[in-house]
Amino acid sequence: MSIWITALPVLAVGLGAHYLRTAARKPELVYQANPENQALIAQVPRLTRRFWATPWLFNGHLQLLGLGLKKAFAPRLAYDRVDTLRMADGGTTALHWLGAELPAEVPTLVVLHTITGSPHSMRGFVRDLQRLTGWRVVFCERRGHGRLPLTSPRFNTMGDTADLREQLRVIGERYPRSPLYAAGISAGTGLLIRYLGEEGEATPLRGAFAYCPGYDIRVAFARSRAPYTRLMARKLVRQFVTPNREALAHLPSLAALEGAQSLDEFHRHLYECAGYPSQQAYLESCNPITVMETVSIPLLVLNAEDDPVCVVGNVRDHQHAMARMPRTVLAVTRRGSHCAYLAGFTARSWAHHLAAEFLRAVDRQARR
Repeated sequence: MSIWITALPVLAVGLGAHYLRTAARKPELVYQANPENQALIAQVPRLTRRFWATPWLFNGHLQLLGLGLKKAFAPRLAYDRVDTLRMADGGTTALHWLGAELPAEVPTLVVLHTITGSPHSMRGFVRDLQRLTGWRVVFCERRGHGRLPLTSPRFNTMGDTADLREQLRVIGERYPRSPLYAAGISAGTGLLIRYLGEEGEATPLRGAFAYCPGYDIRVAFARSRAPYTRLMARKLVRQFVTPNREALAHLPSLAALEGAQSLDEFHRHLYECAGYPSQQAYLESCNPITVMETVSIPLLVLNAEDDPVCVVGNVRDHQHAMARMPRTVLAVTRRGSHCAYLAGFTARSWAHHLAAEFLRAVDRQARR
């Protein structure tokens, strides 16, 4: 018994030291050291303080398990209004609003969702951002997601910038006095960066947050780790292919798409469903890396070293390019996993607080 009395404090101290050394670290920041970025970072305390990952969720797999449990037991979210939009080719998208009745000049935050995201699955992100910013939030739902019918035989897991432009046009017409900001999460970051890169300084968005991007889709899907890559591929088949098989039956690639066992395999055969004549054409149009360096607005990018879906190698391949982007800040944390970032003893989302801090700081700068 006396041995345990001696050993337990030593073990506790050792575990605490290991946690501090490997988990509770300050973010690694990559950015161009210009006055604008330095002033912005000074207004975002979480960028220069330790991220205290929840101690019992100390690696990427446990963080994802915790995130799954939080999503499963989170209360439902009643959106204020839903606008269903018809795209030029007959496709259907939607806008889900929270805080719709806020004053006209209050900022509006555009949320671009995950690879299989829906208004329900993303409710925690939407609810937190609305509460933490006090802004109006609009969830931009893509073709075939959630309960949206696939009303034209075309969908793209990476989204469509033409559809996003139409959604932003409607948002701008509804709230013409409201400053616009955006937050993309996982696959939604690809759509966000492609749009920002294509638009350059012409975008109406004033600032953006990119949460766990995958970067170069030529290699990112192949690097996603088991078992997540297979689980996500089969979920994509169930979400998009199986319920729309009749509408997609004319496509030669359908059988290969149905049988995909990994994210990489699924996306090698997606090009026809996305409306492209070849995989090469799909990659040239949908890869955010091709236009990343023309992003002109303040942008915070967040990745974790222990992310098993968008792995840290993707980040390292492009961090030098990001350091050349004058208004971009890259933050890389030791822990956080894929879009989890559960922190403290209450397992709250550190990343949601970081996004709100950053976007509010950008808004303050813009109003000076």
